[in-house]
Amino acid sequence: MNVSARFTVSLHILTLLASQPEEALTSEFIAGSVNTNPAFIRRQMAALRKAGLVASQPGTGGGWRLMADPATLTLAEVRRALHEGSPFSMHPQRPNPACTVGRGIQAALLPIYAHAERAMEADLDQTTVGSLLATVSAHK
Repeated sequence: MNVSARFTVSLHILTLLASQPEEALTSEFIAGSVNTNPAFIRRQMAALRKAGLVASQPGTGGGWRLMADPATLTLAEVRRALHEGSPFSMHPQRPNPACTVGRGIQAALLPIYAHAERAMEADLDQTTVGSLLATVSAHK
């Protein structure tokens, strides 16, 4: 799965957990909301657990719970916790240095990408999982 989709699915999961804080949600239940299979959800949950954002509760009535406060957990923190890389990447092969565009394109793009990433992080830092839940709930 690409970086953006992993982040989006993680936000879906965290928002779902925030919507039902009184109960542990099973991978099957979460998979039903995301519209995917439980094995995929368990892989996502492993990354979220490693980041300390969720915990599992074994046994009857077990499942997943949100460990972070949704009112203060920002989308930027989730992105950093998942070790999401840059949404921008350079060519997989080095461009042709004999070409006037090829020799300068990466140097020209680097500051543009860096600025866009800083702006994105600033925006994501202004939204919490709790406010995301409020927006989702308003769309009922």
